[in-house]
Amino acid sequence: MLKPLFKTKPSEDLGFGINPTQNNQRMMNKDGSSNLRRKGLPFFKPHEAYNSLIYMSWSKFWIIILSVYFTINITFASIYLSLGIQNLRGSEAKNTIDQFFDGFFFSAQTISTVGYGHLSPSGMATSSVAAFESLLGLLAFAMATGLLYGRFSRPNSRMSYSTNLLISPYKTGKALMLRLANYRSNQLIDLEVQVYLAYNVIENSIKTRKFLLLNLEREKVAILATSWTIVHDINEDSPIINLTKQQLIDSEAEFLVLLKSFDDAFAQTVHSRTSYKADEIIYNAKFSPLTATGKDGILEFDVSKIGDYELI
Repeated sequence: MLKPLFKTKPSEDLGFGINPTQNNQRMMNKDGSSNLRRKGLPFFKPHEAYNSLIYMSWSKFWIIILSVYFTINITFASIYLSLGIQNLRGSEAKNTIDQFFDGFFFSAQTISTVGYGHLSPSGMATSSVAAFESLLGLLAFAMATGLLYGRFSRPNSRMSYSTNLLISPYKTGKALMLRLANYRSNQLIDLEVQVYLAYNVIENSIKTRKFLLLNLEREKVAILATSWTIVHDINEDSPIINLTKQQLIDSEAEFLVLLKSFDDAFAQTVHSRTSYKADEIIYNAKFSPLTATGKDGILEFDVSKIGDYELI
């Protein structure tokens, strides 16, 4: 465990509570999300469907959209087939498979309100099903359009962080460093960063969690054009000056990085977060250069090398 008292008074809570972590679990995932499991919620949560669809990955989003689209069309194709394929004027299918596909593509045309005219419903039952499906299609595509707009218009940051924290030579001593860069081509201005050290400690025979804000060489920059190396000087005021990597691991230490900036593309403030565990610290290393001058004299910046380092 880390010693309970520092020259800088620890914060009692950062929003995660004071319960200690167990089994060296993260408090914050690498992508910035909180590493917790919520319980006691109802099984059906329609109020969270929108948030889930907005914040999930693009691949998962499209899988869900396409799955729903095909499920609806397959369901209505089965209904049309059960009502009799003869009720779809223009269908020339002779076997069950071709009849099903006629029903499927008629459903796809109806739900999108395209209506090519090759197939058309006849009879009260089939016409009623087609009318209901066209209404469902209007509502479904309106929702899908809103979700797409919400995903594209939602202000967010795409920061690229170094994979590891480094203990590097700094001035006459050493410093804890991490490096970040903007993965997108938009401009981020007025950036502010905070780095917290979270650790388990025993006080009055009770194991608890403490948070300590680390002093940084620079907490703000005006614009992030290339990369930014966040530096914590390990001097006599640093809480980790005499701590080994094993001691940090034993205390289940975690470094929480909180970044705030203004995105000129969205004209809004955006946030980014990540964390590093103690076993992700590399000692006696320095970051490799990221920039070089091109033949035309323009500065070139390789974001893919953001985490590259060299051992000293």
